[in-house]
This record gives sequence, structure tokens and C-alpha cells, in this order.
Amino acid sequence: MEAVARRKAAAYVCLSCTRQFQRHIRRQYHNAAPRPDIYDVVCVGGGPAGLSLLTALRANPVTSHLRVALVEAQDLSKVKSWKLPPSKYSNRCSSLTPTSAFYLDQIGAWEHLDQTRVQPYHEMQVWDGVTDARIEFDWAPGSALVEGTTIAYMNENLNLTSGLLKRLEQLGGVSVFEGAKVENITFGEETEDLDLRQWPVVHISGGKQLTARLLVGADGANSPVRAFAGIDAKGWDYNRHGVVATLEMEGEGWGGEHTKIAYQRFLPTGPVAMLPMPGKYSTLVWSTTPENASILKSLSPKDFVAMVNAAFRLSPVDLAFMHTQGANQDYEYSWRLQHTSFNPRAIPQTVVGVQEGTIASFPLKMRHADTYIGERVALVGDAAHTIHPLAGQGLNQGQGDVQSLAKTIEHAVTHGQDIGSIMSLESYVSERYTANHVLLGVVDKLHKLYSAESGPLVPLRSLGLNAVNALGPLKSFFMKQAAGSGTKLF
Repeated sequence: MEAVARRKAAAYVCLSCTRQFQRHIRRQYHNAAPRPDIYDVVCVGGGPAGLSLLTALRANPVTSHLRVALVEAQDLSKVKSWKLPPSKYSNRCSSLTPTSAFYLDQIGAWEHLDQTRVQPYHEMQVWDGVTDARIEFDWAPGSALVEGTTIAYMNENLNLTSGLLKRLEQLGGVSVFEGAKVENITFGEETEDLDLRQWPVVHISGGKQLTARLLVGADGANSPVRAFAGIDAKGWDYNRHGVVATLEMEGEGWGGEHTKIAYQRFLPTGPVAMLPMPGKYSTLVWSTTPENASILKSLSPKDFVAMVNAAFRLSPVDLAFMHTQGANQDYEYSWRLQHTSFNPRAIPQTVVGVQEGTIASFPLKMRHADTYIGERVALVGDAAHTIHPLAGQGLNQGQGDVQSLAKTIEHAVTHGQDIGSIMSLESYVSERYTANHVLLGVVDKLHKLYSAESGPLVPLRSLGLNAVNALGPLKSFFMKQAAGSGTKLF
């Protein structure tokens, strides 16, 4: 019996020595800076979603020790130092819900945004361009809602990415590969020391290779990471373009400096929205046909301004006629306005100018990936889903993804799990997929519903708008869904 015990003890010591030797080899492998270089998380894409995720991981004491890397094709130093004069605004802006803003504050990024360029708004006026049925989204006096009076915050995308980069620089510990194009993504190889055959390897310009325990695709709608993972994305093109521009208004709006209002009118060709920026400026998002978008971009500033004013005041028939004119929309609008009645306080103030170089357009699509995860792969933001802009929820969906994925990684680290395994990532896709799918479907149906110019749907949708507007609790419910459930920031 003693001999058996001695043999077992010797075997245990041998096994222990073997494990120690394996750990020693792994440490040598890491310290020797092998090619490919090994990271816990490699994020491809330096937009709001990717930067928010890395910031969240670095700001959390539980995940701050992870070795993380960012791969981005553009020069991030220019983004970090981005600055415009107070009278100039970028034409790519997003509406941040209080939930998104609160999360950015939690990870320490909100204070790094230029707050003079962030505009909270407190009311929304939404109406049907065919029937004029209207719903007014505003918090009731004395409301106990935690969001206070802010529905959302308008902010330039570059202000957000610049602030996130500054926060990341403050935190440190991120290997940033900027100006680096992803040339290929493959699987790793087996060596005498490690088996990396199931680990993604990102090949970037310059010959660098990054091996990832978890590869995150925050790389947009045409995601190379999603393609590598073999994840399909289904959806359709809307045959619509989103026209954007930075507008100068007649004044700061009917609510003045302290009560900003967002406006959206549903036209048969698509919704047109005017969202407040600081001072007397607004950002335009006009969803319309590709042909109309081309016409709008070809107009002189004076005629473009006339078309925007007409979009919020004239009938769809008048507006459609003005789109057939090659020029002189300013004269046409002035003449038709004399024969049109409307409540001036129910629409945005008159647009008096458009900033040079801000008129642009982009195609609108709806896409949803079949799943957000694969073995050692996770998708966030536009890589996972793209949505029609009529609800202003695209960026907020991405921030919701980030918050969920960061929490999932934290849980895996806390419980000693492999952060790249499908089992560890399941809670992320469970939490986000259905929620995003429902929102995508609702927005898609709204777009189709308000594209009808005639038929039984027109009076029914008007009845629905009027009913929601008249029922305070129901309206409050919709406002909570739009604004999110975050805690008051200020």
C-alpha cells in the first residue's frame, strides 16, 4: 500500500511539474512577443460602438487587466483632435437617449464630450403629412419620471468619438492600430506550445497579425468580421436615401434656449425630421426617394432652403410638384405659401440658411444578422443590425449592445470562463437579439404604414395618432420607450 501511495505521489508531482512547465512556456510565448500577437479582445472598428466597448472594458476594474486592441482604418489622431467653430456643425448627428448618455457617463466618457455642442431636447412634434393628425411628445408637468424633462440629447457623431478617444487615452492600456486596413481574417495554427486553430487572426496592413481570444466586429454594415464568422444578414433596401444638412434657423425655436423641440413630419416619400442643435442651428434628416435626393443636392442654397421649409408647411401635392422643378423653388414656395394655412407654432421656425458643404445623402437599408455571436466572435452596432433613421435609434441600439457585451465579458472573467466561447457569449445574444429585432420590425412597419398616400390605412393611422395623443398614460409609455430607462444624468 505504501508503494502505491508513493507512486501516486510521484505521478502527482510529475503532473504538477508538467503544468508548471506548460505555464512557463505560455509565459515565454507571451513575453517573446510572438507573431501573431495574442490579445484577449480585438475590436475591429473605431466608431461609437467599438470605442464604447473598449472604454467600458478598461474602465471596469474586473476587466481592466484584459489585453485589448483596436483596429481602425482611418487616422484616429484627427478624430481625437476634431474641433469646429461654435457656428459650424457636422452633418452626421445622432440622438442619444438618457439611457445611452447615462452609460457614457458611467464609463467616464461623457465629461470628455464638448458639452457646448450637445443639445438636449424636451419635446417632439410628430404629424401625418397627409391628414395632419398629430402627436405631441412632452413630459407632463409634475411628472415623476426619472429622466426629468429631457427626451434625448442631440450630438455630433464626431464629438462622441472624439470624447471616447480622449477617455481611452486617459485610461491607457489599449493597443491602437490606426490607419490599418483589415486585409484578411484567418484561423490560427497549432504549435508545440499552443493550439490556436479555433482562434481568429486579424491580418492588417504592414504585415501585423493579431490573434484574438474574442474578436469583436464593430466594423459597420459591410462587416468583414461578420463575413469571417459566416454569419448571414437578412433584410432589404428601402429604395430611399437619407438627406442630411446643417441648417440655420430664424431663431432658437418656439421654446427658446431652455425648451428645445424636435419635429418630424411623415410624407408619402418618407419622414422629414428637424432636430435642434445649440443656438439657432438644427440638423436635417430627410428620407426620400433617390431621385428626390439627387434633385435636393443639385439645388442652390436658396432653393434647398425653400424645399426644406416647404417640407414642413406645404401639402404633399405641392411638394411633389416642386421636386419636378429644376430651379426657382424659392419663388414657387413663396407663392404657394400664400395659399396654405397652418399653425406656425406647431412647426419648426423658418430655415434661413444651410451651411456650405453639409448637404449629403446615403442609402437607407434594414439588415439584421442571423446571430450576433460565433465561436470567439461577437458583433455589435451596425455590424449586427441597421435600422431606418425615422426613430433615431441606430446609435442607441449599438450602445445597448456594448453595455450588454461588456457585462457578459465581466461575468465570464468573474467566474473564470473563457470569454470567447459561445457558452460565455450566449447571454449577450439572448439579451439583445429579440429586443433589437422587435425595434427593427416596429420601425420598418411604421415606414411602410406612413408611405401610403390613400386607402383604408390613412384614416386608421390618423385615428391611432390622435388616440395616443389623447391618452396620457399610453403616450408616456411610448416616451419611456423612446427615451430609455436610464437614470437622470444632471
